[in-house]
Amino acid sequence: MFLALREMRHSKARYSLIMVIMLLVSFLVLFVTGLARGLAYANISALENMPANYFVVQSDADHTFRRSQLGESELAAARAVAGEAKATPLGVQTSTITAADADVKADITFFAIDMAGMLAPEVTEGAGITNEVQGSAVVDSKLEESGVTIGSTISDQATGMSWTVSGFVKDSSYSHTPVVYINQLDWQAMKQGAVQSGSSDSTGNAPYNVIAIKVSSAQASEIAGQQQAVEVITQKQAISSVPGYAAEQNSLLMMIAFLFIIAAVVLAVFFYVITIQKTSQFGILKAMGTKMSYLAWSVVGQVLILSVASLALSLLLTFGMNMGLPDAMPFQLDGQTMILTSLLFIGMSLLGSLISVARVAKVDALEAIGRTGA
Repeated sequence: MFLALREMRHSKARYSLIMVIMLLVSFLVLFVTGLARGLAYANISALENMPANYFVVQSDADHTFRRSQLGESELAAARAVAGEAKATPLGVQTSTITAADADVKADITFFAIDMAGMLAPEVTEGAGITNEVQGSAVVDSKLEESGVTIGSTISDQATGMSWTVSGFVKDSSYSHTPVVYINQLDWQAMKQGAVQSGSSDSTGNAPYNVIAIKVSSAQASEIAGQQQAVEVITQKQAISSVPGYAAEQNSLLMMIAFLFIIAAVVLAVFFYVITIQKTSQFGILKAMGTKMSYLAWSVVGQVLILSVASLALSLLLTFGMNMGLPDAMPFQLDGQTMILTSLLFIGMSLLGSLISVARVAKVDALEAIGRTGA
């Protein structure tokens, strides 16, 4: 490490330029990672924050909530295993609402739930609603940015039904749309109106889309085995099946992976060129009896110091930019994601340095000294 530090101190401009490049690449990796996590959370926060760990859906619904239709018999079977408190129905309906007093039109997703059950949302502003009174709703706070306030009347364009906003919740989105929570009485009225207008299943025998349950894996298997027409999926499977989620995250994940590869290649090329320029010096050091392990650690140590220093600066830059980003931009970089991304970046940097170490190992002392003397 002594040799690595002395060389970096002697060639400040060269290594400062390399650190700037590493800083920019690591900042881009962290920013895209935070953007990917923010987009993911903005897409599925309503599901991610649910206490349920399994969901009962129709077996032919391809894990998609809106394609699934379940009735009272499936709910009773699930409650027989999980218990009434740990199995609750969930209705999901995407629609467009208007708010007369705010002159706003927005795409939303209705979540019809038992307001006394485990899926009841945590109201951060205003008041919650009960199962007994129709015409009230709790909505995601993103609608507040569109001019919706407590006491506003929102109307569903598809059915013509209206609700008074009684409260707001935070971080409750589904497929990049704010969630509007209604009780089961309003849900039944909505579905009956849809059946009468001919826009739903003509039988009208499917009051719910899915059943959210909080059970062990053994209980989940028991529920799935009771009926052939249903399937029990995990919360992770449900999240992956949200429309657009998988395609969005796979695209961003590919970008992040390529950024890691580019970072490793760029660093490998820079240090390989520097190593070639120092071939004679390495040859002299070998002729003096310097061990290969010492030289290898010198090369790896330089990469480690530069990657850690540039990563620390890029983290500060990322946090600073995050503070200045508008609230509408989905950006989220939690501690676990930050640590994992930082370790991967350092690991890829060290992996790229092994090419330079291999080059140093091939340096012949006599040949290098002879080339220097010539």
